Amino acid sequence: MELAKEEAIDWQFAVNTRGPINVIRKFLPHFRANGGGMFINISSFMGITTAVPLGSLYNMSKFALEGLTEGLYYELKPLNIELRLIEQGGSTGNKFKESTIWNRDENIKDYDDLMTKVQNLMNPTETSGILDDPQIIVDAISALATGESKKFRTVIGAAGNELMALRNSVPIEEYLETMAKKYM
Repeated sequence: MELAKEEAIDWQFAVNTRGPINVIRKFLPHFRANGGGMFINISSFMGITTAVPLGSLYNMSKFALEGLTEGLYYELKPLNIELRLIEQGGSTGNKFKESTIWNRDENIKDYDDLMTKVQNLMNPTETSGILDDPQIIVDAISALATGESKKFRTVIGAAGNELMALRNSVPIEEYLETMAKKYM
């Protein structure tokens, strides 16, 4: 976090957390007037698995979206307003590596080796077997919107489901150590 510039923090939170808050606030009067509705928030398995080091700002913003969605579930349920979460992983064509704020600082070299390892793992040749077709995200959203699926949290893709299985099967300390070994 010491590398994070104020603008980077604000931007990451604005995109992944404040944006959904603003959408929800705008649509609530409409849903109240109609006696119900549904919000489908697009999160990431990074918001509940924190699987990549140096992604603290991204993880924070997605973890906040998780908390917002879970908290609003209780508040809006009596109004017949449903909330759902899509937990997507990496998908082809999303250019996550290029669009992530990496917060390099030429004066601080402590993270350079780790950053290089993380960025190399995100190269197309390294991720080609674990990236999902974006159509599965569309299909999952459609299933929620049409009522075909009633799941609160939908984890999409092999990578996300594998990480969630690991995260749910071991104590947090073991999970963090297992993930750390991938990068150290």
